[in-house]
Amino acid sequence: MIVLSHPTGNANVRAVITALLRAGVLAEFNTTLAANPDARWVKLLPGSVRSEWLRRTFPVPLTQIRTHPYREVARIAFPKLGFNQLVRHESGWASIDAVYQNFDRITAQRLLKLSDKHNVNAVYAYEDGALATFRQAKKLGLTCIYDLPIAYWETGRKLMLEEAERLPAWATTLGGGIQDSQAKLERKTEELELADVVVGPGKFVMDSIPAWAVNKRAIMAPFGSPALAAPANGQDHKPNSAGRPLRVLFAGSMGQRKGLGDLFAAVKMLNRPDLELVVMGSPLAPMEFYESELPGFVYEPGRPHDQVLALMRSCDVFCLPSIVEGRALVMQEAMSQGLPLIITPNTGGADLIQEGRTGFLVPIRSPQAIAEKLAWFLDNRSAIPEMGKLAQDHAATYTWERYGGTIVDSIQKLFPQS
Repeated sequence: MIVLSHPTGNANVRAVITALLRAGVLAEFNTTLAANPDARWVKLLPGSVRSEWLRRTFPVPLTQIRTHPYREVARIAFPKLGFNQLVRHESGWASIDAVYQNFDRITAQRLLKLSDKHNVNAVYAYEDGALATFRQAKKLGLTCIYDLPIAYWETGRKLMLEEAERLPAWATTLGGGIQDSQAKLERKTEELELADVVVGPGKFVMDSIPAWAVNKRAIMAPFGSPALAAPANGQDHKPNSAGRPLRVLFAGSMGQRKGLGDLFAAVKMLNRPDLELVVMGSPLAPMEFYESELPGFVYEPGRPHDQVLALMRSCDVFCLPSIVEGRALVMQEAMSQGLPLIITPNTGGADLIQEGRTGFLVPIRSPQAIAEKLAWFLDNRSAIPEMGKLAQDHAATYTWERYGGTIVDSIQKLFPQS
């Protein structure tokens, strides 16, 4: 039996939970907040609040969920109340780091009760929220399964420090990875040291595992794609693009970790009036910075998932020239809406590319290569619909059921007692 823990939950966590339940090996799921969609009071919430709350719904019987909500509630509430100091990176009492560490400690304490009650013999935890749990698991003789959703910190930090030197103007957009304290990095290292099994979503993540840990058992399972919704009112899935500029979409946090500076440089290099760059995401610098780097791009703020998919359908090509990722889910979302890709191997999605059919793979840090592929799409507009269909079909082969099943089947083969 396996105890799974994750502070907030996401699509990949839900897929693993579902597979564990199907296999009959889930002892308990630990998280911070879990919604009961059948609770009467939920219907009284305003629409946007209800939608946000229901994102914390998990496919687990309530009897198998253990919540530890207090610090996570504080993390969500404090910024709205103006207490930003209390959620500051690493140092704040309700920072995301503090939430993860507090949650990890409480989960570790739970193991003492669960290991006997449910005959637990393995724990499944995620990066930054596994250290105390794994320490306790080792004392109890349990197998430690470590999910690494993004490249190991040494690889990510090295690449980001190089980016700060290569494109200093974009350094402020690189995020917390290069600002993490030594103590946080040491926690990450010890988590990996304690792990018996490492789970990752793609080759880039698995290749980032340091040499001293490569003999650990490894499970690689690509994330699933969203199900393709039926077109409304029998309309074509994508509108006709004839007579308008080629719309190239970038979606994600607006920083150089995702290669936005290189994409801007490529678009400037082309200087084509028949190309329109659409950027959807969260700014990591003042908007004036982005406008000075590339005047005239179209900014689209974040929005509910169905509206994200609608925006994708209004575009022609998706470009994500990331420097460091785990496996960006947005790539498969774009493919599901009929967009061919221009991506780097470091997105974690090299297997999504059938060169010239579902899109193109370009090297990291190469605005020239990006510009060449954008120019190809500009010169071959008639090929895009067929490429979009091939991309859609290829993305559909990646399912969440397959993702969760691959992980749980592999665990059971490695450790039949689990």
